[in-house]
Amino acid sequence: MKKKIVSVLLACTMVLGLTACGSAKKNDNGGAKEEKTTTVRWNAGTSGNVLITIAEDKGYFKDEGINVELVPADANSDALTMLSTGKVDIVSNAGTSNPLQQIASGVDLTIFGGHMVTGAMPVIAKAGTKWNGIKDLVGKKFACNPSYFAFTGALMDAGVKDPLKAVNFVSYTDYNDALAAVKRGEVDYALMGTGQNYAVKNMKDVDIMCYQSDIMPNYSCCRMECQTKYLKDNSETLQKVMVALLRAQDYYEGHKDEAVKLHAKAINADESYVAAYMLDDKHYKVSVDPLKNSVERAWNILSKTGFLDKNASKINIDDHINTELYSKALSEAKEKYGKDSAKFYEGMETFFNENDK
Repeated sequence: MKKKIVSVLLACTMVLGLTACGSAKKNDNGGAKEEKTTTVRWNAGTSGNVLITIAEDKGYFKDEGINVELVPADANSDALTMLSTGKVDIVSNAGTSNPLQQIASGVDLTIFGGHMVTGAMPVIAKAGTKWNGIKDLVGKKFACNPSYFAFTGALMDAGVKDPLKAVNFVSYTDYNDALAAVKRGEVDYALMGTGQNYAVKNMKDVDIMCYQSDIMPNYSCCRMECQTKYLKDNSETLQKVMVALLRAQDYYEGHKDEAVKLHAKAINADESYVAAYMLDDKHYKVSVDPLKNSVERAWNILSKTGFLDKNASKINIDDHINTELYSKALSEAKEKYGKDSAKFYEGMETFFNENDK
């Protein structure tokens, strides 16, 4: 009899132990309810996304039941090819012109959020060169992809009717090649990527003339996009993703020095390399906001300069920009976490009203 009682107690203990170690929670009826984790396949470029880094480190994705699987790609075009073929679910580091060109060619993508608003991308020239403004590019050789709409758009705003004829745009596949061209005198100016900040700031033979964001404020450096079908089928998941990213942006704004350390480790880079752009508050800005108005502006500039497929005239770009999910995520995040971050969420609401309506 004693052995039987001991066996029953042992069995009960084992059951309780299994329940405590499991991931199940009691539902309203007292039964077990499994916690679901949704995996999102994400390409965040070679330089990564600091908001993803923070959301992972602080457990914000975990709180939302999201598991992010980072999928690498060698180039922006590769990332968007993976997106259009369903090999990744989200792309966040492929710029703005690239996804817009994909949409114009008939790929059904939707921009629903953002990464970098401005990416601290410097325009350089030989040391000693004087810079007076955007019209200094006229008649000069500029190492920059002409589909970078901030420059062509600013030139047209300055009265240059045909910027593609007024400026000799020279394209290089690598920013380091463009840098070398400036040093050799083959081009007068060159646009550098975010990752070149540390190098050019420490060179004596080149000077920074301006940054892309000086040419066009809030130009929309990188948007977040997915297949339109994926958004329709996974709207709740994407809303949770953006809640986590909003919490990450809130943390980032108040802990940039720590963000540098976290992100340097995440992308296997020196802290000084990351700090060179991330601590430049004037030129490097990140936001989860979709930036609808800037995306519309980019679409119109690309259309005027001939960088969109002829099919673009039949497309309403607003059909490929979703601000509703972000608006819902912002309201949810504010309700849950705004008590201790009222200033941040008020600022995000103001930014949304200014840039998406």
